[in-house]
Amino acid sequence: MKQLVLLAVLVSALGAGVGYGQTSATALGTVRVPKRLMADGKPLPAGTYTVRLTTDEGRPGVGQAPQGELYVEFVQGGKVIGRELAIVVSAADIGAIAKGQRLKADSSAVEMLKGGDYWRVWINRGGTNYIINMPPAA
Repeated sequence: MKQLVLLAVLVSALGAGVGYGQTSATALGTVRVPKRLMADGKPLPAGTYTVRLTTDEGRPGVGQAPQGELYVEFVQGGKVIGRELAIVVSAADIGAIAKGQRLKADSSAVEMLKGGDYWRVWINRGGTNYIINMPPAA
């Protein structure tokens, strides 16, 4: 009987772990979006969002790492409000992309890019950079 109870606990724990890994997304950080932007072709209202990383991949360009683009979700009040493709850049490679000041680990920034055509949501989580470029919504 004791072995049966232990087996049931083990199976339950393994089942819960598998389910959690399949449905969870990694929270990257919190950002405040100051203007209404376009995310995956849909308007994303101004506001504060938790940004979380999904396992959905974009199509890597020529010479780009297989997981060089991943989708992120913008979550507010427990609901996914929008999603967009993020470029994933290692700490070693960020110098080739970002000119000037770089983000410290575990921080984020939202800024309008030169020319005003795009906003950049930039999150550095543990040294890995996630860069999301989003046009303003009309």
